[in-house]
Amino acid sequence: MTSMSALEPFGTRLRHAMDERGPLCVGIDPHASLLSAWGLNDDVAGLEKFTGTVVEALAGTVAVFKPQSAFFERFGSRGIAVLEKAVQELRAAGALVVMDAKRGDIGSTMAAYAETFLHKDSPLFSDALTVSPYLGYGSLKPAVDLARENGTGLFVLALTSNPEGAEVQHAVREDGRTIGATMLGHLAAENAGARPLGSFGAVVGATLGDLSSYDLAVNGPLLAPGIGAQGATPADLPGVFGDAVRNVVPSVSRGVLRHGPDVAGLRVAASRFADEIREAVGSV
Repeated sequence: MTSMSALEPFGTRLRHAMDERGPLCVGIDPHASLLSAWGLNDDVAGLEKFTGTVVEALAGTVAVFKPQSAFFERFGSRGIAVLEKAVQELRAAGALVVMDAKRGDIGSTMAAYAETFLHKDSPLFSDALTVSPYLGYGSLKPAVDLARENGTGLFVLALTSNPEGAEVQHAVREDGRTIGATMLGHLAAENAGARPLGSFGAVVGATLGDLSSYDLAVNGPLLAPGIGAQGATPADLPGVFGDAVRNVVPSVSRGVLRHGPDVAGLRVAASRFADEIREAVGSV
């Protein structure tokens, strides 16, 4: 993969990574049942073996990885150490890392969360971070500012696929727009004028069906969980995302990880998903 400055905007690096390696994000979700399926114990040693195998198998070929921080945090400092090592090894191999931590707070606390994952001197320095805007979009400003400064990005929860999300995201404001649409509007403003792609994206579930009533043209990436085990397929992407489909970052976790611990199996599964997504979004 082409070497790029750490300060080049995340959107630019993401566009290049997906064009070169394929539009696929592999989630690293070492939950207890998956460790067991791999024949590993639900402990730090199992976590380390699982994570190291995924990195070994896929770091050199997959464009984006999305580690779920909670599955590492549950083991305390030793689990965080495994996460730190994985993030550093993935980025050293040319992959981009989206830390799935869904942080959201106000003021100095939001700034501290941003520094944990988006500051270039942090041990957990990642290319992007998932964040929750439901203390008000403005509460994310410390993270937005730091992301701009460090060439990193954010993925803001906008239209998530979990059923509980609808009571907040589909609620209608006084101006007639839903909360989800409002978040998309904020992101479009953040990305105005960015080329080839803005650095501030939305999380939009691939399982949501027709979203033509929403303006997904935010000039930024759309992180789309739900491909594979959750029921969505690569062929569904054009129908869900319409004209914005080329900016979708489809995320697959169990659909790839269930093929471990065999390294070759993981590689074949990731390659198959990447090829299917390329064909579906017309970027062959």
